[in-house]
Amino acid sequence: MSSRNSTQAAPTISASSLVPQNLLALADPPVRQIDGAVMDYFLIEVVNTLRASAAVATERAKKIEAEMVEAGLIPAPSATPAQPLKKDAASARDSVTSLNSRASTAGGRTGSADEAEEAVRSRLEAIGQHVGANFTERLCRDRALFGETLDAIKFVCKDIWAACWDKQVDNLRTNHRGVYVLQDNSFKPVSRISSWEGRADAIRRAKLYAAMPAGIIRGALSRLGFQTTVSPEITSLPQCTFQVKLPKGT
Repeated sequence: MSSRNSTQAAPTISASSLVPQNLLALADPPVRQIDGAVMDYFLIEVVNTLRASAAVATERAKKIEAEMVEAGLIPAPSATPAQPLKKDAASARDSVTSLNSRASTAGGRTGSADEAEEAVRSRLEAIGQHVGANFTERLCRDRALFGETLDAIKFVCKDIWAACWDKQVDNLRTNHRGVYVLQDNSFKPVSRISSWEGRADAIRRAKLYAAMPAGIIRGALSRLGFQTTVSPEITSLPQCTFQVKLPKGT
């Protein structure tokens, strides 16, 4: 009696079983969630850390410049004229420092402070661009390409805003000539900022904390193929407005 061949199909092997687990984790990483307050605490610490780091970097650059001037490799920088000290007579009597000495150093202190703030701001924007670009890549993995600029801006207003700051943009305006204005009436990163020196100083401090979010917006749009400039503006806390401008001809 001849043996009969079995017609039973062999068990199929799924494609996922052929891929190592470490490659599967890279292709589809698990979703990790963190507490909503972590981002606020992180931003506070990163601003303070970068402020100290920028001060060290600025002093190092000035030291190198002074050594090069002393060696005759570069010309000496021109002296900045001292700014006149605006002080009335009543408050001048209460001062324990000579007005002349304060006037001679006020201009230098202001210039160095502005230079340090600008260094911190640029580094915060760079960090934000990196975060926004990678975050957008993750969120857009299963999406089609954005053909229109407005679609990309709406994606930032809805998805990026909700993922980063737990809400959507309150108002979106455009002049239809490459300028978009994104307004958040209660922007989370600056909602708790205050200063004992008054509202003006609080707004000045808040502008530094809006630098990283501006970088996130710019990095997100850059990864989507739109090169923009993003300018944050704060006139009344906790409201924050971001002006997104595309190059002409885009």
